[in-house]
Amino acid sequence: MLKLVFFVGVAGTGKTTVARKLARRMPAAFLDRDTVGGRCVEKMLEMNGLDVNDRDSEFYKKHLRDLEYDTTRDICIENLAAGQNVFMISPFTAELKNKTWLETLLQEAGLSKREVDVKVVVVALKDMETQKERIIDRRTDRDTWKLEHWDDFKHRVQFVPEINWDIPASSILVFDNSGDLTEEKVDSVYRFVLGEEGQG
Repeated sequence: MLKLVFFVGVAGTGKTTVARKLARRMPAAFLDRDTVGGRCVEKMLEMNGLDVNDRDSEFYKKHLRDLEYDTTRDICIENLAAGQNVFMISPFTAELKNKTWLETLLQEAGLSKREVDVKVVVVALKDMETQKERIIDRRTDRDTWKLEHWDDFKHRVQFVPEINWDIPASSILVFDNSGDLTEEKVDSVYRFVLGEEGQG
């Protein structure tokens, strides 16, 4: 079966880092939404006289947010249709709530859940202060807004997003990425993705 693995969670939890560790063990198209749409979004924000790092503005939400996600989704569909495993990295908050989003994606790839094993890895941290430290340490311009509005940001995040897709509970892993990301921890996620029993 093909593997379609979503690495989700709020900013600073380490979604991309965890996905990269898994990618060393399993060949897959690696689709980070920030990479897929980042340059185009920044250019469009700049052209409209807006902060190129602000992903919380009404303009971004209305005109650019879905553009980034839908483009990432289209690339995912192409790779699945070509027989490639896919890793999808982004919060996917609205998409996870949408009961038909996953079904439609698979249908457009010409596949079904009998042919694609869908897994969701929710990357989380135990506390917001650890999350803030991670965001500061990665020194990304896109995080400027979050840090300048931290009190507002930390009250709005969901540590574990609402997931309404028709997949079994055993296909969802809440992974605590606090502390060092050891090979033992990576191995537990790898076993989960493979569907092996006894994953941590």
